[in-house]
Amino acid sequence: MAGHYVVRNVARPDAETVAGLRAAGVATVHEALGGGLVSPEVGARQEGAAIAGAAVTVVCRPGDNLMIHAAVELCREGDVLVATTTSPSTVAVLGELLATSLRARGVVGVVTDAGVRDIAELRAMGFPVWARAVSAQGPVKTSPGSVNVPVVCGGRLVRAGDVIVADDDGVVCVPRSTAPEVLATARKRLAAEQAKRARFENGELGLDMYGLRGLIDGLGVQYVDDLPER
Repeated sequence: MAGHYVVRNVARPDAETVAGLRAAGVATVHEALGGGLVSPEVGARQEGAAIAGAAVTVVCRPGDNLMIHAAVELCREGDVLVATTTSPSTVAVLGELLATSLRARGVVGVVTDAGVRDIAELRAMGFPVWARAVSAQGPVKTSPGSVNVPVVCGGRLVRAGDVIVADDDGVVCVPRSTAPEVLATARKRLAAEQAKRARFENGELGLDMYGLRGLIDGLGVQYVDDLPER
């Protein structure tokens, strides 16, 4: 797609679905979806934060955050800003000041495969970020890019309006069109996990719960009382 665009209209998921996916958490949502993880190189830069929201996507030139400023105007309450660059970069694309502007628009967090800075201030203000790097090197504002176009962030395709779920385990992107179905599957997994948790608490072994004894035997693993002499 040639040219640079700022797309104003974004179809967003319903709030109940977003809240449910946030409650389920990244690991369960990933399992329910069967994929969708952003590279673990894009990691949480704080502890204990758990967010979910509609993606507002931005693609910038490396070391440039002009288009993030353009994106702020289009953000709504509950959105997650997803920022990437046209080639790999660890230069910070935002810090405390831009985060303040984003939070004033209701943005709940940022995911970027570039860098962030002012990390102590971001933590103090309670604005969570998932980023490839923390770097004191700040950006310029000189180059064109696009807002709310499909982007690849941390190896994962993200479209504007997709549901971003992020917590201490990482980041997962759920396509908006399948989000309700993924949530239903995630809730079934959570119920199944609760039942298994109760069995583990009662002393049952995973070997028996998952039927693994036959598998181990079939792989030729032997149980012995002492290591055979060679």
